[in-house]
Amino acid sequence: MTEQPTLTLIDWDLAATTAARLAPAGPQLSPAEIAAAVEDIRVKAEASVALVHRITGLEAARDLRDSPVLVVDRAGWSKANTQGFAVMMEPALEAFRERLAQGMSAGGAKVGSAITGAQMGSVLAFLSSKVLGQYEPFSARRDGGRGPGRLLLVAPNIVEVERRLGVDTDDFRLWVCLHEQTHRVQFAAAPWLGDYLLEQIGLLSGSLVENAGSFLERATRAVVSLKENRGGSESTPGGLSELLQGPEEKAVMSRLTGVMSLLEGHANVVMDAVDAEAVPSVKTIRQRFSDRGKDRGVLEKFMRRLLGLDAKMRQYTDGARFVRAVVDRAGMEGFNRVWERPDHLPTEEEIHDAGAWLKRMGFAGDA
Repeated sequence: MTEQPTLTLIDWDLAATTAARLAPAGPQLSPAEIAAAVEDIRVKAEASVALVHRITGLEAARDLRDSPVLVVDRAGWSKANTQGFAVMMEPALEAFRERLAQGMSAGGAKVGSAITGAQMGSVLAFLSSKVLGQYEPFSARRDGGRGPGRLLLVAPNIVEVERRLGVDTDDFRLWVCLHEQTHRVQFAAAPWLGDYLLEQIGLLSGSLVENAGSFLERATRAVVSLKENRGGSESTPGGLSELLQGPEEKAVMSRLTGVMSLLEGHANVVMDAVDAEAVPSVKTIRQRFSDRGKDRGVLEKFMRRLLGLDAKMRQYTDGARFVRAVVDRAGMEGFNRVWERPDHLPTEEEIHDAGAWLKRMGFAGDA
């Protein structure tokens, strides 16, 4: 009996090489300048941990050694994310493999995986020039591993933005590292968080597979919606949210939105809590950094909406508002209860109503 071919639905190696090939050129730097920038960013990353501990009071930040810190280029960031995506998307890919195994030849599978790999690479190429840093929690879980995540700091993007903004190099690098190290601390303070996110993503993936017949149709509607509104109106629905159909999908996405708003908002609050003693030009950096999106072109605005980056920016704002409201009423120690266990995480509704979370946590008298 001839064995069915093992279907590889996404060629992750091709995705990484495509991203490296298509990524925009970074800032012009000599080898010596590159080495100096990489070393300096490492130093700033180390120095920022003490600031995170001082601001958050989280014991996990006292002497953070749980996970590696990597200073990478754009190709390195893309490669790391293909590894993380491979873990994150495995439940959906496995379900698709089971459905397709009876009707696809080995040759068809190879062609399909190359197409999807190239498409994924083109998306990563776009993103690789936009990201300053990222805590990547999933890649160490490949092949059943249980290791910690890793913090990625994208050196050419940090240098490019600091040059474009005309800000103090030392201050800006420390400020960026403060935000990204906060994400690393969050996962160290809540070691269950990676498993929780993977579980929710798995539920969402399974739901999308069950509705695979209408997935392409919904994806097409999403792109049409974006094209018709590429001027960037935030009030217009579109993007990946158009792919969500049933109540189960929307409930899982709501939980994920609540968590991501919390993580991004908390990191922004920590970033904004740093004072001029630690980062002397922090006010200038904040102002120029917040203004940097005003000159984006139509194509970039379209891509940002398609990939959900504008929604991510709203998560920063909504989450920061929630964190500040809770800290104002319950103190940082009270807020830190969110890291104790999954049912302490705020829902998407609570992100917009901090009083509801405070009441659920027993802080009603303080609210």
